[in-house]
Parts: sequence; structure tokens; C-alpha cells
Amino acid sequence: MIQVLIVEDDPMVAELNKRYLSQVEGFCLAGIAGNGAEALTFLENNVVDLILLDLYMPNIDGMKLLNSVRSACHEVDVIMVTAARDTRSIQQALRQGVVDYLIKPFEFERFSAALSDYKERTRLIDESEVLDQVEIDRQILAKSERAQGELPKGLDRETLALIFEHIKQSAAPFSTEEMAQQVGVSRVSLRKYLKFLASIGILEGKLTYRAVGRPIHLYKYTLKELAF
Repeated sequence: MIQVLIVEDDPMVAELNKRYLSQVEGFCLAGIAGNGAEALTFLENNVVDLILLDLYMPNIDGMKLLNSVRSACHEVDVIMVTAARDTRSIQQALRQGVVDYLIKPFEFERFSAALSDYKERTRLIDESEVLDQVEIDRQILAKSERAQGELPKGLDRETLALIFEHIKQSAAPFSTEEMAQQVGVSRVSLRKYLKFLASIGILEGKLTYRAVGRPIHLYKYTLKELAF
């Protein structure tokens, strides 16, 4: 089992990440740290394979913690989970070797994909002494079909174009259910397209909490044109 430390100062977000983590096979919650100091103490006394790290925290923020983790030579990987989307923060995190970067709010599918990809990379490295270029590209560097201008598996251009036309006509933020009704496709199918459009910057997502019931994920068109 991959031991995971969640570092998050917002108890509600930490609990959400905990629930998400429990739904991904092969991962185990090692602990939750509410700030950078707690995280460093936890790392000194516990086995941790992966950190889910927030950036915005008081005193020792995520970037400072990441620097301290690297300076102390802790053999641990990091996935950044943060609302920070400015290029400077992203570049700094990548230079410090984060294996993925999730921008809040995100859907479970993106969270699950990040952990599943990490688990597969870890398995491949643990079970192999040498790797060929194809394995490095696909499993380690996660170079996808999108690099060649192709859509992810399971998506087609005609449906994508149809969904995009409806999105452009939507002036207000919309939910997956609302857009599914407009387009005439299932919510499960539409969710895959919305996830893809968000990953390439066409959509911005926001998790909205309601007085009762589960929070709802709303999407907003960024006015960026679709290049596929």
C-alpha cells in the first residue's frame, strides 16, 4: 500500500481529500498535517511515500515545505493540490519535482487519475531494472496522445464540437447535469468531455457548497477557442 500524507490547513478540504483517497485502490492514509511544521515532524517519525500538498498555508507554506523536504532528502513524492494557478507557482513546483499538479476545485475523476498514474509509475519502476523509451514516455513522463493533437481515448471530435457549441452559448456557469440535458448525452459521458476541456483551459471549474446536499461542481467558459 502506498502511504499518503495529506498536508492541508483547511479541515473541510482535508476531509474531502481523505474521502477521495479512500476510494482509490492501493493507497492508505498515513496521516493529516494541518501545517508545514506538523508535516515535517510527521515525516521524521513515519513512513510516507506520497504527500498531497497544499500551497497556501500559514508560516511554512507549501513551497517552503517542499524545499525543506528536498533539502532533508526525504524519499517521498509530492502531488501539489492547490488553488494556485499562476505560472510562477506551477514552475517552482515542477522544478522541485512534483509528480502532478491539481488545481482546486477538481473532480474525483482527476484526483483518481493522478493517483492511478502515480501508482502505475511506481509499480513500473519497482518491478523493472531498465526501461525502454516507449515505457518512459507513456508511463513515467505521461506523454499522451494529446501531444500529437489526438483526443484522449473514448472521446470523438463530433461530440466534442457539439458540446463546445453549447458551452459557447452558455452565459452563466453550468453543472454537468444541466449541460448534459442541453446536449442530449449522459452525465457520465459528458463528464469526460468537461474534464478534458478543463484540462486544456477551455473551462474553469468551481466547487460550490450548498446549504444542504453535496457540493456541486460548476463550469465556466474561459472564451478560449478549441484547437481540436
